[in-house]
Amino acid sequence: MKKHLLLILMLLIGTTTWAEKNQRPFTIPELTSWEGSTGTLTPSGRIVVRSKQLRPAADQLASDYALLFNGKKLTVVTGKEREGDIVLTCKKLDNTPSEGYRLKIGEKVEIDAPAAIGAFWGTQTLLQLLEQGPLPKGEAMDVPQYRLRGFMLDVGRKFIPIGYLRNLVRVMAYYKMNTLQLHLNDNGFKQYFQNDWNKTSSAFRLECDTYPGLTAKDGHYTKQEFIELQRLAERLHVEIIPEIDAPAHVLAFTQYRPELGSEEYGMDHFNLSNPAVYTFMDSLFHEYLSGKEPVFRGPRVNIGTDEYSNRDQQVVEQFRAFTDHYLALMQQYGKQPLLWGSLTHARGTTPIRHEGVLMACWSTDYAQPDSMATLGYQLISIPDGLVYIVPAAGYYYDYLNCEYLYQHWTPAVMGNKTFPEQHPQVEGGMFAVWNDHYGNGIATKDIHHRLFPAMQTISTKCWTGQKTTLPYAEYDKMRTLLSEAPGVNELGRLRTGELKLAKVESGKPLNIGLDDVGFDYAVSFDIDCQPEQKGTILTQSPYATFYLSSPQNGCLAFERDGYINEFNYTLPSSGRVNIRIEGTNKETRLFVNGRRRQVLSTQPVYVITEDNRVDHLATNAPFRPTVFSTGRRMFYVPTLFFPLRQAGNFKSAVTNLSVRSL
Repeated sequence: MKKHLLLILMLLIGTTTWAEKNQRPFTIPELTSWEGSTGTLTPSGRIVVRSKQLRPAADQLASDYALLFNGKKLTVVTGKEREGDIVLTCKKLDNTPSEGYRLKIGEKVEIDAPAAIGAFWGTQTLLQLLEQGPLPKGEAMDVPQYRLRGFMLDVGRKFIPIGYLRNLVRVMAYYKMNTLQLHLNDNGFKQYFQNDWNKTSSAFRLECDTYPGLTAKDGHYTKQEFIELQRLAERLHVEIIPEIDAPAHVLAFTQYRPELGSEEYGMDHFNLSNPAVYTFMDSLFHEYLSGKEPVFRGPRVNIGTDEYSNRDQQVVEQFRAFTDHYLALMQQYGKQPLLWGSLTHARGTTPIRHEGVLMACWSTDYAQPDSMATLGYQLISIPDGLVYIVPAAGYYYDYLNCEYLYQHWTPAVMGNKTFPEQHPQVEGGMFAVWNDHYGNGIATKDIHHRLFPAMQTISTKCWTGQKTTLPYAEYDKMRTLLSEAPGVNELGRLRTGELKLAKVESGKPLNIGLDDVGFDYAVSFDIDCQPEQKGTILTQSPYATFYLSSPQNGCLAFERDGYINEFNYTLPSSGRVNIRIEGTNKETRLFVNGRRRQVLSTQPVYVITEDNRVDHLATNAPFRPTVFSTGRRMFYVPTLFFPLRQAGNFKSAVTNLSVRSL
């Protein structure tokens, strides 16, 4: 009897101990393994570096920690370990790749990794855990299921400021996304520009000395800015892949040199019968790839090669020759070449190299993934029907179906082909934002609002693969608790219930801790009106301007990313008025003295004649879309992250500013 009681007691104790073990903590991406123990740990405030090559990771951890926790510091040391210390060690771990690491939380925090990159990813996991409170004790072996985890951003059709790209790199690093591809040239669709190639928007976004005047005037990156962006990314273990797309999508080049364009296939196609095309492109690549310190610093470059015509077999063979030439050229410069998959679309006999070449499989119509694998290419999974965002276009996705992706997709899935998980020729996965519609009102903040939840989801599915254990509903709830990255708040999230300011001082910073408030907000204020000149600003930020009196018509209005939107309301010259602005990702609403006055909402735009042309672009816009038909409509999006950094110079008295979430 005593033996039975003792056995029951032991079972109860064992059950209690098991029940108290820490469950897998929430991180993005999810940890690939976790063995929980009991209790929690509060860090001592010290980082102990046991391996010299991990000092940069330790310094970055200390910097990130200060950004996350209002200047609170971690001290980097090399001395004897104490309880609660964070200890970074470089050591071999059985069968663990360079990006993998072991995280052990016990009497101290230990991050062991075979390489600096793995230790860095371990610090990002640690920061996410620290955001959520005391550290749960336990041990994780965290190993990425795919080597390439990426995002492609079209900056050719829409200029994206360099400051945003720097923040984007920080966001990607925080979620272990290691590849950012920048699509540097592209053009609009001529049917939106009176079917005239000369009037159609186009841009090449990088400073260029070889061809003066080629660089876009409505926004571009200097070579030094681009180099510094890559240096930042390198410190955060994110690779920048520059893309110069040819021989289609080349209107920026053919507007500069019309003789390079194809009369038969359109001026957005190079005329591949013209040898000058090769001279032009060879020289362009030479500028960015030559010398001891080339502008394109990373190991890989994308040469484009998507969506060229296959109407005639002769031009197909020319396309194949062009493709092989630039794959070879990248290899001559010591770079691994990438290209968009097009070789099912462009079947032919002209040989195209495959060894050491990475292909983005985006459309099975253009490249059948299994056929490309048979040819010998390494593959990136970027299926257009699952992971393409084209903001407000009415096709592909406005926001990705993250629930479906979380539950069903991994990089092994490419359109109608599913490879075995961790197939040796599947390098990894990416998603993309294409800014197809110039003139549709979409701003950088709109793009970020779309890409951030996708970033978190694709991060999880590329790192953790099929090993995710958390139900989607719980993941979706928990993901909002994490920051975008240390020191980054591009979403303009309010961390308190309401921000208040008794008086907005003309010409002074608002100093309320937020540059812009993001969607699902209400901003209200009282204004004792005085006559204001046209162009009078209430508030502004690097992103947007809100006018008390618009430059054109003296109305309440806002401007961002080169678009200006006016309300049909003009402030009186005297008297007190209460103004409330509400903003969502679909519309911006104006309330005057508590009554809704106007809603600027997403709308389809049809422009048949010049007389009824709808134009929201600022006066200095280089291109103006003018012709739409019912079959080719565009959706215009008049949204606003309300600016809150700096007050303008105004005569009226502005009081009782309130900023809150809806």
